[in-house]
Amino acid sequence: MKNIKAQLAIGLVCVVLGLVLALQFKTVQNNYLGGAAPAQKAQELAAELKKVREEKEALMSEVNALEGKIKEIEEAESKENVLVKNMSAELEKYKIISGLRKVKGPGVVVVVDDPPIDPEYSSDVSIIMYNYDLLLSLINKLNDAGAEAISINEQRYVSRTEISLAGSNVNINSVPTAPPFVIKAIGNPDTLESALNIRFGIVDQMKSERYNLQVSVKKQDEIIIPRYNEIIKFRYAKPVEDMEQ
Repeated sequence: MKNIKAQLAIGLVCVVLGLVLALQFKTVQNNYLGGAAPAQKAQELAAELKKVREEKEALMSEVNALEGKIKEIEEAESKENVLVKNMSAELEKYKIISGLRKVKGPGVVVVVDDPPIDPEYSSDVSIIMYNYDLLLSLINKLNDAGAEAISINEQRYVSRTEISLAGSNVNINSVPTAPPFVIKAIGNPDTLESALNIRFGIVDQMKSERYNLQVSVKKQDEIIIPRYNEIIKFRYAKPVEDMEQ
């Protein structure tokens, strides 16, 4: 009798365990496999993985294409920036050459004045004003010596600058000036000074008994020369385009 009861108890326990295991399996299948069989779910997951990989490859291709376009734009901008910088530097150079830029640098300062006043022979006549061609000769010597910028009494000297006697004044760029004349020149100070002070040169000529002018030449580490203030207009000269033969 005891054996039968024990067997019935064991059988009942086995039935309960079987029911519990079946319920747990069903729950796991519903929660983790979406109710589908393991093989079917594996196929679905593999298909989804393949789709995700394809989407990733497509996105990577798009990213690479965009990076290529960005690189092309950056290279184009870089070339454009170099071109603009080169053009700006070239334009700035020609502005300096034409006198349209205020400049500074080492050079010499030359002061030319009339002879000391002699009370016995006082005169209102200015020697240097009536011999202003000496100023032109001095400027030519500075240009020959490599002067990069020149001014006379704060008037920038350019190719269009006129120096002429007008009444009791010397006009420079149409501006009336009078002695003393202060000529500033930017360039190699030693070369400029040597060109002016050479024996029997322009300074000796100015200081000779014929003119007896007061002339001083001083080297300076920094000289500031103003820009040319007149408006440059060309009525007759026109550019010529070079044609290949």
